[in-house]
Amino acid sequence: MKQYFANAEAAKQYVDGQFDRLKRNAIAKRVKLVRKVNWQTFNYDGKKHTEESFRKKLADTFKKMCYRRKWKYAGVWERSPDKKRLHFHGLFYIPPDTMVGELVEVKDYSPVKEKVQTTYQNTYFNERFGRSDFKEVNEHVLSEAVRYIMKYLEKDGGRIVYSKGLPQYFISDIMDDDVACTIGKENKKQLLFDNFNCWDEGCLVREVSKEVIDQMPKAN
Repeated sequence: MKQYFANAEAAKQYVDGQFDRLKRNAIAKRVKLVRKVNWQTFNYDGKKHTEESFRKKLADTFKKMCYRRKWKYAGVWERSPDKKRLHFHGLFYIPPDTMVGELVEVKDYSPVKEKVQTTYQNTYFNERFGRSDFKEVNEHVLSEAVRYIMKYLEKDGGRIVYSKGLPQYFISDIMDDDVACTIGKENKKQLLFDNFNCWDEGCLVREVSKEVIDQMPKAN
């Protein structure tokens, strides 16, 4: 690389800068997933679909569920290690009384785990696509679920797909008393106290909480 730069220091700065850029991009992907995020695996049946029709039909079904039933999701397409079979791993928000089909308890043998396992499968997705596994995600296992999705993202450099309009931020005015300090590159970001107040167009909403965040305007 040195031959392309005025001196060794300039070459080093360029290479270091590229590594920093790649690192920032990887971190940004993780942050985006965490902000946008109970969990399903869909594996298609070769008798029902080709790989292309499986991807297209399942993605279209997710879009319809988001539009008609207000579902939200984030997930990744992935291939199984041995058979390279395409399947989808996702984190889903499914509002009460909007689930399609029925969840049924199924006991079968897992060749991977080499033991009998209990899974919960959905009749709607099984009939249309093949095998589906559902697991409820609560606040105690959400971080584990996010790490599981991130594993597939990092393994093959794929990208995360999101439901349309899934927000990454909420918008609030910030008072000086709620700012602990400035952080980040050139101190352009602000670190807030845990109990900061949320404001909407100059009107105090309340101290930040999940319920308050749900009321605030969102941005992507």
